[in-house]
Amino acid sequence: MANAALFIATVLIWGTTWIAIAMQVSVFYRFAVAAVILVAILAAMRRLKLPALRDQPFILAQALCLFSLNFICFYNAAASIPSGLISVIFSLATIYNAVNARLFFGDRITGRTLLAAALGATGLLLLFGQDVVVDFDMGTLKGIGFAALGTLFFSLGNMASRRNSAVGISPLTANAWGMTYGAIVLLFLIAVTRTPIVAPPDITYLAAMLYLAAIGSVIGFTTYLMLVSRIGSSRAAYATVLFPIVALSLSTVFEGYHWSGLGLIGLALTLLGNVVIFARPLARRLPQSDARLPAGG
Repeated sequence: MANAALFIATVLIWGTTWIAIAMQVSVFYRFAVAAVILVAILAAMRRLKLPALRDQPFILAQALCLFSLNFICFYNAAASIPSGLISVIFSLATIYNAVNARLFFGDRITGRTLLAAALGATGLLLLFGQDVVVDFDMGTLKGIGFAALGTLFFSLGNMASRRNSAVGISPLTANAWGMTYGAIVLLFLIAVTRTPIVAPPDITYLAAMLYLAAIGSVIGFTTYLMLVSRIGSSRAAYATVLFPIVALSLSTVFEGYHWSGLGLIGLALTLLGNVVIFARPLARRLPQSDARLPAGG
C-alpha cells in the first residue's frame, strides 16, 4: 500500500510540473530553493548528516544526473522539438533503467518490462498525435539527441540513487546534498555561459518557482527515489509514462483540451502498460500447491 501511495504521489506531483521546463536560471532557482528547504528541514529534525567521503562521488553523480545536466538537456531539446515528442522519449526511461540496472547491478531484463515500455511509448505516440510528427532536419535531430541524453542522465541518476540507498544513505539526505551540489553546478554553468541572473519578475513566477522547489523537487524527487529503492528502478520509471497523462488531464480541465479517438486509445494503452508492469506473476498469486502444477495440469 505504501508503494502505491508513493507511486501515485510521484505521478500526480510530476504530472503537474512536466510542462514547467524553463531556462536554466529558473532551474537554478528551483534547486537552490529546494536545497535550502530540505537542508533546513533535516537540520531542524537533527537528521542532517554529511555523507562519508567515499560516498561523495555518488552524491555528486546524483546531483549532476538528476538536478542539473538532465534539465539543461531537456531545456535545449524543448527549443527544437515539441514537448509531446520529448514526453515520448522520456517515457523510454523504463528501458534505460532496465538496461542500466543490468549493467550496474546485474538485474535481469524481463519481457514484462519491455512490453510495458512498448505499450507506454505507443500510447504516448497516439496521445500526442501530430505533435510528434516533425521534419527530420538537423535541428530536430539535435532536439531528439538532447532529449535522449537528458533521459540517459535521468536514468544514471536513478542508478546513483539506488547505490546510495543500498549503502544506507536515505533519499532525503542524498537529495539535500545532491540538490545543493546541483545548484552549485548550475550556478557555475550560468557564470561560464554569462547568462544573466534576473530576479523573479512577478508573483506568478515566484509562486510557480516555489511550487517546483517545495512540491516538485523536495517531495517529488523524494517519493520517486524512495520508489526506486523499494520496487526497483525499472518499475519506478514507469511513472514517466503517466506524467503526460496527468498534464493532459489538467489541460482538459483548465485549458479546454479535447481528447481524440486516437488519444483515448493511447490512454488505454498506457494504462494497460501500467497493469503489465505492476501485476504480480501468476505463480505468486496461485496457492503454493496450485503453483507447482505442471503446465496443462
